Amino acid sequence: MLRFISPLALALVGAILFGDGAYIQAKAWLAQVLLERAFAQSVATGRPIKPWSWADTWPVARIEVKRIGAHAIVLAGSSGQALAFGPGHVEQTANAGERGVAVYSAHRDTHFRFLQNVSVGDEIDITRSDGKHFRYRADYLTVVRFDASGIDLATHDHELVLSTCWPFDALTPGPERYILHATMIGLD
Repeated sequence: MLRFISPLALALVGAILFGDGAYIQAKAWLAQVLLERAFAQSVATGRPIKPWSWADTWPVARIEVKRIGAHAIVLAGSSGQALAFGPGHVEQTANAGERGVAVYSAHRDTHFRFLQNVSVGDEIDITRSDGKHFRYRADYLTVVRFDASGIDLATHDHELVLSTCWPFDALTPGPERYILHATMIGLD
């Protein structure tokens, strides 16, 4: 009897873990669909539109790396609730296109998974919710401890940092962060 219960228990645990992983991916995908709609309405109306009525955040930008076909809607703030649905614009950092560093963070296993395919020299397009468009070029990639990012918020340049956990294939949280640094090269 015991030899039948052990495989059954393992199968049940495996199904639960698979279901949890599938749920996270499905939630991330559906959230981006709703966020795309809210972002388009924000651009059209010129005011922040929440993606769903109980949301405590709203879309502030759209990020796109055309070479690899990647894009995501960026949310106001970088709280755990915001990052569950998309990349977050880190509080007290510049807005894209402004002097200083705009910092966007997201989870490595959902919205910023594509960062592993971005190369130095790739162009990154940012469209803000006010409709203004800016182009950045990735100029370096680095891995740092979470408490030693090296990001200079006092810079007088126009910079963008995309940050996520490292390594991309890790199953548990860790202290390292993958930092993609880019410099503005144009605006529309």
